[in-house]
Amino acid sequence: MPTVSVVVPNYNHAQFLRQRIDSILAQSFQDFELILLDDCSTDESRTILEEYAREPRVRLEVNEVNSGTPFTQWNKGVRLARGKYVWIAESDDYADARFLERMVPVLEEHPTVQFVFCRSRCVDNDGQLGGFAMTPYPEDKYDRWAADFCADGREECRKYMVRACYVQNASAVLFRKAAYERAGGADESLRICGDWKLWCSLMLTGEMAYVAEPLNYFRTHNASVRSRFSLWKGGIVEWLSVVRWILDHAPPSDDEFLKTIRARHADLWVPALLSMEVPWRGKGEILRSARAIDPHPIRTAARPALATIQRKIQRHWRELRSTVGPART
Repeated sequence: MPTVSVVVPNYNHAQFLRQRIDSILAQSFQDFELILLDDCSTDESRTILEEYAREPRVRLEVNEVNSGTPFTQWNKGVRLARGKYVWIAESDDYADARFLERMVPVLEEHPTVQFVFCRSRCVDNDGQLGGFAMTPYPEDKYDRWAADFCADGREECRKYMVRACYVQNASAVLFRKAAYERAGGADESLRICGDWKLWCSLMLTGEMAYVAEPLNYFRTHNASVRSRFSLWKGGIVEWLSVVRWILDHAPPSDDEFLKTIRARHADLWVPALLSMEVPWRGKGEILRSARAIDPHPIRTAARPALATIQRKIQRHWRELRSTVGPART
């Protein structure tokens, strides 16, 4: 059996597929199988995937009907995997040739680590490199992403992951297949926050590890799942449901930190509640979800509500001035 199963779930990423797959086949660590999944693409993806599927260690599975969520494909890929470790290599990203060479030894040497992820470099639609895709924590006295580390997973959920998902790209992660199965896999009812919940599920069963070297290239473009599925059109309810789940499984140690968490998430849901783009039914769902993590959401909403109103007034004032033009003297 191969040490690693590489799963490439694809939907309409024909323009990126060759770079993605070539970066896998060029890995310096070669003990892996490659599983290609296509979720009923409508572009040239299937033709490209069929070319690569001619290689003996490559398998191709094609859906005749779109699954509707990437996490159904993740679960399918892990079920098909024969390796000890799994790398879900998203079809629009690509990797450094030493990705597996650096990541596999971390799991081999640390049996309590459930997954390891590395620093990611952002790359745009045209291949231009940007900055690092990392979550800043300004209140920390040091940059926690500057060096490799291992940490207790439950504490990471309690202190950091409850604020936001700092594992921003699945392509940067290598995890144990057995840990994924124990966690019950990815939640297929979610559209954009299933990865966040999954990483937390794995963390709750052991340790996590981080490699500071940028070995993953994270594509940001308008055709990504997060771009297609607006936070304001259902995503905020998902977001708040995952926060509630984390709070249930790894509650904060003190009330003051819990207040900070509630205020942080209010900065997201309050602007949506005040937006004219969100229908009344959506506003009701958001408010119910907010109340699930905060018994006094209206009180918490005062500061972000005032900030949102102020931003709207400033925007309208700028638009008015640009229409009327400068005052004449």
